[in-house]
Amino acid sequence: MTDRRHFLGTILAAATLPRLGWAAAGSPAFLAAAKEPAGGFALFGLDELGARIFRIALPARGHAAAAHPSLAQAVAFARRPGTYALVIDCRDGKVLHRLTPPEGRQFNGHGCFSADGSILYTSEVVAHGSAGRIGLWDVRRDYTRSGEWDSGGIGPHEIRRLTGTDRLIVANGGIETDPDDRSTLNIDTMRPNLALIDAGQILEQVELAAELHKNSIRHLALSPDGQVAFAMQWQGDLADAVPLLGLWRPGEAPRLCPADETDAITMQGYAGSIAFSRDGRQVAITSPRGGIVQVFDAEGGFIATLRRADVCGIAAGKDGFILTDGNGAISRSDGTKLRPLSRAELAWDNHLVPV
Repeated sequence: MTDRRHFLGTILAAATLPRLGWAAAGSPAFLAAAKEPAGGFALFGLDELGARIFRIALPARGHAAAAHPSLAQAVAFARRPGTYALVIDCRDGKVLHRLTPPEGRQFNGHGCFSADGSILYTSEVVAHGSAGRIGLWDVRRDYTRSGEWDSGGIGPHEIRRLTGTDRLIVANGGIETDPDDRSTLNIDTMRPNLALIDAGQILEQVELAAELHKNSIRHLALSPDGQVAFAMQWQGDLADAVPLLGLWRPGEAPRLCPADETDAITMQGYAGSIAFSRDGRQVAITSPRGGIVQVFDAEGGFIATLRRADVCGIAAGKDGFILTDGNGAISRSDGTKLRPLSRAELAWDNHLVPV
């Protein structure tokens, strides 16, 4: 005979089933958006070796995604400037919510969750003027919008939660764009910065030297010990061999990490994505325009240049990095060489997002 305690325990267990975590979605290691051969777009869950675990159709080209820290839910962001972000149940592909920024705003391709998963933070701009905002969405209330913060600059792109805290690091790219055609409007006066934000308060901001004010800060990576790496996109003369990687610890000045001049020029002023290795000993940036990956040590010392056409997505793997490219290949690197793992009839988009 079933006693009352056992009965209540069974009911409680059943009630928690819909909220099973990432194991219920096949335990993906990464999320990545791609264009498919017929011209459609989808979000994929990938395992540690890049094998596809699930596919979820998207209404238009995707960019990055944010993985919930415990629920099997991902938020897929439109290519910037975008007006959709889809909250997807990755167990069955169901779209739970379609988020739309407030009138006169645009999503800017990236977002992240609070440590406990109760808040989704989204990178946004005011369409006219490109003033930066961080949107707040209440996960426990079906992702309703609960507020917003000033990002501390113009044109924020990637935002990341600082390791072990609920403080945010924001890459304010500094570029004002036309809301209709994305043409740049303020190259001569742009001032990119990194901002550290806690509960809406800007605790710290750092800018680059004046002669590098055209180096738009775009993407971020965090080491296990809290060091911030940032990837940049140069808006000046592409013959200038400017560094496209920087390192920063809050409370200190940022440090830029130069590469060999020839390889720096090969990047064509464009770093598309960035990642630390899991042990924090290496950091790498990619350039789909140059078809290369540059690998550095944790102090910014140049290690190697690796070559792969249209390479962009990168994330930490078990033994270095996993990379994706626009020709459908997924590769592995130990920081000194690239080894292809698989290839599909897909054009992987810019980012490979760890789950």
